[in-house]
Amino acid sequence: MCDAQTFDSRDTRYKQPYGAVPSGTVVQLTLRPPRSGGFSKGVLIAYFEHRQEERHEQPMTWAGLDGDRDVFQTALDTGDYVGLVWYSFRLEGLDGRQEELGPYQLTVYDGAEDVPEWFGEGVTYQIFPDRFRRTRVPDPTGMVGGRSVHTGWDEEPEYRPDQNGEVRNRDFFGGSLAGVLEKLPYLRGLGVDTLYFCPVFEAPENHRYGTGDYEKIDPMLGTEADFKALCDAAHQLGMRVMLDGVFNHQAFVSRYFNGDGSYQSVGAAQSQDSPYYPWYHFSHWPDHYDSWWGIYSLPAVDESQPTYRDFIFAGENSIIRRWLNAGADGWRLDVADELPDDFVHGIHAAARQAKPDAVVIGEVWEDGSNKIAYGVRRRHILGGHCDGLMNYPFRNALLSFLLGDDAFHFKQAMETIRENYPPFAWRSAMNFLGTHDTPRILTLLGVGGDGKDHSKDWRAAFRMSDEQYQRGRARLRLGALVLFAFPGSPTIYYGDEAGLEGFEDPFNRRTFPWGREDEELLAWYRALGAARGQLEALRRGELTWLYTRGRVLAFLRGEGERAVLAAVNAGDRPEAITLPWPARDWMTGGELPAGACELPPMTGWLLTPRKPEG
Repeated sequence: MCDAQTFDSRDTRYKQPYGAVPSGTVVQLTLRPPRSGGFSKGVLIAYFEHRQEERHEQPMTWAGLDGDRDVFQTALDTGDYVGLVWYSFRLEGLDGRQEELGPYQLTVYDGAEDVPEWFGEGVTYQIFPDRFRRTRVPDPTGMVGGRSVHTGWDEEPEYRPDQNGEVRNRDFFGGSLAGVLEKLPYLRGLGVDTLYFCPVFEAPENHRYGTGDYEKIDPMLGTEADFKALCDAAHQLGMRVMLDGVFNHQAFVSRYFNGDGSYQSVGAAQSQDSPYYPWYHFSHWPDHYDSWWGIYSLPAVDESQPTYRDFIFAGENSIIRRWLNAGADGWRLDVADELPDDFVHGIHAAARQAKPDAVVIGEVWEDGSNKIAYGVRRRHILGGHCDGLMNYPFRNALLSFLLGDDAFHFKQAMETIRENYPPFAWRSAMNFLGTHDTPRILTLLGVGGDGKDHSKDWRAAFRMSDEQYQRGRARLRLGALVLFAFPGSPTIYYGDEAGLEGFEDPFNRRTFPWGREDEELLAWYRALGAARGQLEALRRGELTWLYTRGRVLAFLRGEGERAVLAAVNAGDRPEAITLPWPARDWMTGGELPAGACELPPMTGWLLTPRKPEG
């Protein structure tokens, strides 16, 4: 009978090397079943999913005894294969009895290309452009979309449907590129290395995820010259700029579809002779067409069309190349798992050609190594596609821990990602606590839920009580410490550092509270940003778990005198932990001795080794 010590894919005594491997690697596999099990034969069963579903079996060699355990060994040669290998084992007894273990996932990636490291090492700040900073109240006359503009910066976003039952998202606050430029010193003071912008191209709606014109900065944000000036200024401060690419769908109100005739160009809705007509699939022209998740205002694009591919990435002045040449440093791909793999590969190749150190980050909400979308196992992080992914598994696991789950479950979730992801994707993950698609993290942590058991009017008017706010802030401080100490790029959603609250869209997209920031929370984020910038171990150090039990989560980054120890106690009572060396707390300046220490409740430490006096 097998037990937990027969095989452990995360233990190098059983599998070498650890985790995902580059193509061409020979993986050593070892089984240690108990001698009492009476197994005389071991067999490896390997299923190469991306090689025409090839399946083969190979016998394992008996290599002797290890105490009271038999040892069976074999080597799995990955050859020139790139893709997932699902492997399992069969143990056989002389009496004909059989026992199977598995399946286990082995990610085999193309390791031929060097992935730029700057994104994963640095701090990212996500900006929802309309709501970050404005320098004036703009006049929307002549702009696409029939826009309205709030004169008061602190007004509530519109959320009620109009007379047709639609929430049109046509109310704007007038945030601009000039406003971001004005606040670059603030962002640099937070330790920000990468500015990630939600879409900045002309679009009829305030979120701009239904693009109207990929070649034009939205006039409410500014001009192409303003964009270039912002990129230049950011670069001078040591920051880079990442754009949001929405290529799976466009706006009903766009140059290309032109459903309401806002543009002078002949769109697909005007004529079947339009050069853009092949980009869409009409079941009945012009009023029935494929759209993103059935939302009529977001017509879906056929990414297989050669002219569309040429426009987005293949042409010399394609959208990907054009905006990188204008000053951007990378792209985040909206709904990456709804784009064909070869389309993403084309974007990746064009980005690297235009700017060799450009990065491509994909939006995927699950484990991106084995994601199936539209019946296809995706190649997101097998090399030559995405350099990293949005790390929703990190957010989900950390949020659960902060709200009461056992720290062990956080560790298990992260070890699954570390084992399944190639090292470049593990290090280049976009880690976060909140985005424009999730409720504000402060509200979630303070209230303990998303408020969906109440009406939308209730959620719009809701503000946390002082008790809820203090609870949310205390939990957020711990979550932010883990975020900044963990491998991957710690990503701040604008305003989280200042105390913005709110439930789902549009309440998570309120304007930045300039002049009303939570100074205590802001100081905490600034200290974390400084730590990330100054402590090399937080940017490049390997991860080693120390304590993952109950309400205590502690881990090391790096080793030796440059190591950093992150520890949080999310519980309501002190917990004992043992420190490997005398330490200084980066966050408070306090000093701690080596050995047994007591970590107070709702407290986080970011510790570095303290050199002995004298």
